Amino acid sequence: MVDRKDIGSWLTGPDTSGISKYPGARLGLPESGPGSMARAGRRILAICIDWVIALAISNFAFGGNQWATLAVFAVEQILLIGTLGYSIGHRVAGIHVVRLGGSQAGPLAAFVRTVLLCLVIPAVVFDPDQRGLHDRAVNTILIRM
Repeated sequence: MVDRKDIGSWLTGPDTSGISKYPGARLGLPESGPGSMARAGRRILAICIDWVIALAISNFAFGGNQWATLAVFAVEQILLIGTLGYSIGHRVAGIHVVRLGGSQAGPLAAFVRTVLLCLVIPAVVFDPDQRGLHDRAVNTILIRM
């Protein structure tokens, strides 16, 4: 015989008891303000700014070649995130990339993160803390300044 509890369980939805109340709670980050997880709006703004900069440089120097635009974008990300912890777009949006412990990402993490970001899919697939697969792969997070 089928128990009514088993039948009704699919109607109640998935168990959400293990999911945190806000992005970054499981990582020990504050809910809002400096040091909190950068939300999607800031991240999208930052990547749009960086892409426009790469597109402008590519149009001027390489005639708008699509691969040159991607290369300029990648070089900007690797150099700036690897040294400063943020790109131009990140700075404008008020966010930066750090390791989970709070230290700077560093050149190797910036390189791997950028390669995965340029593949697009790892950047649009994310966890409950809104960390993309490219950030999870190198143990980094985007936080508000």
